[in-house]
Amino acid sequence: MNTENLIPADAFCNSHSVEITFIHTLGEYGLIDITELDNMSYIHAEQLRDIEKYLRLHYELNINMEGIEAITHLLERMSGLESEVVVLRNRLKRYEEL
Repeated sequence: MNTENLIPADAFCNSHSVEITFIHTLGEYGLIDITELDNMSYIHAEQLRDIEKYLRLHYELNINMEGIEAITHLLERMSGLESEVVVLRNRLKRYEEL
């Protein structure tokens, strides 16, 4: 498997001063994907922004995993609705121009 876009979870945890259990808990809640290779856990580089957001929510704002999961779900839903509004506005503009 290509490990080019994978970051060792323990290296991430060391650089951010968090325990590896935090990463594994995020994986258990389905918030991130963890790849296991040779008895080591890896996180995908594309997920770094999200993981750092979850770190801030948990450690700075003291939000538990259930709360992080709910917030993530609501933000994804809101983003989907915003995209839908843009599509509907564009469709409406085409009808108004007729």
